[in-house]
Amino acid sequence: MIIILTFLIYFVAIEHLVIMGLEIFGKPEQQAKLFDMPLSFVNQAPAKAALGNMGIYNGMLAVVLLVSQWVLTGQPRLITTALLLVYIVIVAIYGSLTVKKSIFWFQGMPALVTFLVLLTQFL
Repeated sequence: MIIILTFLIYFVAIEHLVIMGLEIFGKPEQQAKLFDMPLSFVNQAPAKAALGNMGIYNGMLAVVLLVSQWVLTGQPRLITTALLLVYIVIVAIYGSLTVKKSIFWFQGMPALVTFLVLLTQFL
């Protein structure tokens, strides 16, 4: 089970690194389509800044998730990972309610499944 959990954790982290890349470095046409925003909006400086800011958050979340796997052990590692996964699920729920419904399925569901697998390590 620990191999499956490790794979899922890395999957969630890599997913957030990809999202970071799209938010920071994606072409405006790609960002508009992915994030269901008008291209005219995405091309505005404040929207670019907001997307970059969200990208930094997603990237740092991925980095902390990965580093916690390498630096921490035992229960501190499980607790830290659980907190990060719950954070991702909550943010994905909010994003699905306010921006685009598919956010939950693409970001929240992998984190939720990983969290549920992680819970088996506590029981």
